[in-house]
Amino acid sequence: MTTLITPPKSPAPISAERKSREARRRFSGSALTTVTWLLAFVFFAPVIWLVLTAFKPESAAASNPPVFFFVPTFEQFEAVLSNGAGAYFLNSLIATGVSTILVVLLAVPAAYAVSIRPVKKTQDVLFFFISTKMLPVVAVIMPIYVIAGQLKVLDNIGTLIVLYTAMNLPIAVWMMRSFFQEVPAEVLEAASMDGAGLIKTLRTILIPMVTPGLAATALICVIFAWNEFFFALNLTAANAATVPVFLVSQMTSEGLFLAKLSAASVLASLPVVIAGWVAQKQLVRGLSMGAVK
Repeated sequence: MTTLITPPKSPAPISAERKSREARRRFSGSALTTVTWLLAFVFFAPVIWLVLTAFKPESAAASNPPVFFFVPTFEQFEAVLSNGAGAYFLNSLIATGVSTILVVLLAVPAAYAVSIRPVKKTQDVLFFFISTKMLPVVAVIMPIYVIAGQLKVLDNIGTLIVLYTAMNLPIAVWMMRSFFQEVPAEVLEAASMDGAGLIKTLRTILIPMVTPGLAATALICVIFAWNEFFFALNLTAANAATVPVFLVSQMTSEGLFLAKLSAASVLASLPVVIAGWVAQKQLVRGLSMGAVK
């Protein structure tokens, strides 16, 4: 008995149209990648120039045309640190840290109330929260200044803590509400059937599940509080001034200050950059919660 062996079929030739389509797709992808890198460089170039200027002597920083090749020096950083920068950084750390803790402690139960256990007029409450961010800060600085003066709390770090907490709380409530809404209702029903109360449900179930969102919310509050300038400039003087106020003080009407100002800006940016780098995984996960069902 003879067995016939069928030769394998050769693959169908790729049409010229298909090759052209794939070539166009590869070219489009390469072009988009190139444009993306160029835009990223354009937006990041001022930051690179700021860091380079911080290591220049003042004469090189103020030269025209710009100097690209120079001998790096830490003279500007030494000048900034010897100019009393420590007190300003300490004030910013206290105001930012304490206000962020207060915001988290207040925002979590408030977000739970308007997401997991909503009541009548919940939408009105949410609109009230976010409407406080629509009022220009300059419109309220005068009554705040008068009240702080009557209470004798001008140039006080506690005043900044209260204002920063009130400033960040609406945003934190809205963010935490969106994270709480992503928690499956079945999990909460199971916890209720097991007899878990409100505090236990928050502590053992909700908080662990929304930890990335909580980290993202806290980091955004840290950034807003650390960079806040208007309240710090108008309500503080010598005892409670923060880092943004210190940066402004580095600009003088006489002499060169560009390199020293750049060094102070680099030092001022480091805490937020480090915090973002440490919490980057939690931040990405928190900001992407609910993006994929």
